[in-house]
Amino acid sequence: MKGKIIPALILTTSLLAADCRPVYAAPEAEKPVTLRICNWEEYIDQGDWEDDEVIDLESGDIFGENSMVSDFEDWYYETYGKRVIVEYSTFGTNEDLYNMLTIGDVYDLVCPSEYMIMKLMADDMVQPLSEEFFDPGIETNYYIKGVSPYIRNIFETHDIGGVTWDKCAAGYMWGITGFVYNPEVVSKEEASTWRLLENPAYRRQVTIKDNVRDAYFAAVGALKSDLLTSAEFTGRDDYAMALQEEMNDVSPETIDNAQHYLQGIKDNLYSFETDSGKADMITGKVVANYQWSGDAVYAMDQAEEDDYYLNFAAPKESTNIYFDGWVMLKKGIAQDPAKQQAAEAFINFISRPDNAIRDMYYIGYTSVISGGDDGRVFEYLEWNYGAEDEDEATDYPVGYFFSGDPEDEDYVLTVPTEQLDRQLGAQYPSADVIRRASIMIYFDKVQSEVINRMWIRVRCFNILSVPVWVWILALMIIAACVAIYFRRKAAKERLYS
Repeated sequence: MKGKIIPALILTTSLLAADCRPVYAAPEAEKPVTLRICNWEEYIDQGDWEDDEVIDLESGDIFGENSMVSDFEDWYYETYGKRVIVEYSTFGTNEDLYNMLTIGDVYDLVCPSEYMIMKLMADDMVQPLSEEFFDPGIETNYYIKGVSPYIRNIFETHDIGGVTWDKCAAGYMWGITGFVYNPEVVSKEEASTWRLLENPAYRRQVTIKDNVRDAYFAAVGALKSDLLTSAEFTGRDDYAMALQEEMNDVSPETIDNAQHYLQGIKDNLYSFETDSGKADMITGKVVANYQWSGDAVYAMDQAEEDDYYLNFAAPKESTNIYFDGWVMLKKGIAQDPAKQQAAEAFINFISRPDNAIRDMYYIGYTSVISGGDDGRVFEYLEWNYGAEDEDEATDYPVGYFFSGDPEDEDYVLTVPTEQLDRQLGAQYPSADVIRRASIMIYFDKVQSEVINRMWIRVRCFNILSVPVWVWILALMIIAACVAIYFRRKAAKERLYS
C-alpha cells in the first residue's frame, strides 16, 4: 500500500506547486436548483415528434422536438439566469402517490387529482402559492393570465377548511367521465346512463374503473338514476349544489346500497381495470368502457387508425368533472425560495399556450388553459376539429370555457356533426353536459375508512354472492365427511373393544 501512496503524494504536491490558486466552492447563487417533480405516467410531452406532426397554425408552427422537461430547464436559465435540474418521476394512481409520500418519498411539486389535492390540503402538506404567482402584470405568469374562466371559478369557489383551492393548487388537465362505446353494438341511449354497467344485454362486455372513488361515483349515479333525471330535481334553483351533495352522499344507507350494487354487477362486468380498458376497446374485447375523457380520446384515435370507430357518451344522471393539478409540498419546498420560484416557474412554463397545446396533442387530455388574450388554444381547436366543405357540419359553442360566457359568439366552432359524440365532445363537453357535471369532494378520515372497507368487500371474495346450490353441495360434502369420520371412529372402537 505504501508504494502506491507515496507516488500519489508526490504527484499531488507537484500539481499544487504548479497551480497554487485557492479553490472555492461555487457561490450559492450559481448552484443549480434541483426540482423534484412527480406526475402521472405518460402525462407530459416527451418530444421526438415526427416531421409530419407539426401543428401548423396561422399564428405559427408548434412542434415538440425536445421533451417539455428539457425545454423548461433551458427556458428557466434563459429567463432567470439560473440553472435548474429537474428530477422527474411518475406515479400510477392517486393512492400510490399518497403512499409514496407517507413512507418518506420527498417531492417539491406533484400533480394529483382534485380529491387528493383536497386530502393533501386537509393534511397540511401543501405549500401555498406565492402572491407573485397571481400577478397578471408579470410577463411569465402564463397560468393566471391563461387559465379558463370556467376552471378558475371552480378553484375559487371550493375550499378545504376555509382555504380555497386556488390558493394552493394550479390546474393542469381536466375532463369528465363516461363511456367509450362501440356504436355498432351499443346505442347512444344505452351508453348515456350509468345503468349500462348492469345491462344484461352486454354481460361480460363492459368494464369499470378499479378504484374506489370512480366506482363509487358510478354506483351512486346508477342507484339514484330516477331521482337525478327527474324534472323536479333538474329544475331546482340549487341544482348544481344538490347534484354535488347527491353524488358525494356517504350516508350509511347509500354506502351499503353502493356495496351491494357493485357486488351485484361484478358478474355482469368484463373486468375492473385501471389502464387496460383502452386496449380492450381498441381490440374489440369489450363494447363499452367506463373511462376518463382523455383516455377516451386516445382510444378513439387509436381505433380510428384501423378504421374502427368508437364514440363517447356522458351519463344523463351526472358525469364527474375531474381535475389534475399542481401542488407544492411543504416537506420538499422547505421554505426554500429558490425551489418555490422554480416550481412556480414550471407551472407557468407548461401553461404557456403553445406548451399547453403540445401537452394536449401528446397525451390527449384537455388543458385548463384557454389562453386569455392569446388565441392559439382556440385556433388549435379549430385546426383539430374544424369542418371541411364536404362534412355535415354543426355549430358548437365553447364560450363557457374560453370566456366564461356560453353565448359568446367569438367562440363558436363549426365542426363535423359526428364529432359531437366523439373526440370533441369528450375533450370539450357541451354546455348541457357541463351543467350535470359534479366534482368528487374530499372524504374525511372517518368517511374514507368506511368507504375503503366497503371497497375491500366489493373487490375481495363476497360470501353473500355464493349461489344456493354451492352452499347445499358444500353442506352435503361436510355432512358426508362427518359421517365417514364417525363410522371409522366406531369401527376402531369395535376393533379394540
